[in-house]
Amino acid sequence: MLLSHASKSPRIDASAYVAPNAVVCGDVVIGPNCRILFGAQIIAEGGNIVIGSECIVMENAVLRSTALHSLAIGNNCLIGPGTHVAGCTIEDEVFVATGAAVFHAADLGKGCEVRIHAVVHIKTHVPPGAVVPIGWVAVGQPAQILPASEHEKIWQLQQPLNFPLTVYGLERSEADMIKITRHMVQALSSHIPDQPLD
Repeated sequence: MLLSHASKSPRIDASAYVAPNAVVCGDVVIGPNCRILFGAQIIAEGGNIVIGSECIVMENAVLRSTALHSLAIGNNCLIGPGTHVAGCTIEDEVFVATGAAVFHAADLGKGCEVRIHAVVHIKTHVPPGAVVPIGWVAVGQPAQILPASEHEKIWQLQQPLNFPLTVYGLERSEADMIKITRHMVQALSSHIPDQPLD
């Protein structure tokens, strides 16, 4: 399904394939010979999404941009099933495996790999060719790559990156769930007038 959002419509190269139950919404550019598979969700909310050539977006992947964080994916990238990729930069020839998450303002260098259920946190730079192992967490600039069991070390690196401010525009000291959900309700209400395209 193709949807316009905020007066912007997807632009899809004629050689690309988008599965009939995938959703592509808003200011999205899908390049030549891309394959967007079943159940994938590509949602541009304010910022744009640009996907280069010969990229594969597998089943049930979620790709999002926001007003503060556009999403750019280079050429020859594979975004695995059930992944979550939000408002970041992914350079050429990157592999993001099943169930991985890549957050706002992150940068994945050329040829790197984010393996199954790994996490790349906000504002994290993963250098070209690096590997984030299965279930591990990359955090910081440059990235420190740590096992999930090192929660305290991850939190030391993560806390100054200020996830609530980066993602929701709220300082950590004021970011309770009431304020976060009210902010999100307001922001997501922009989808109410979205229109399906022929």
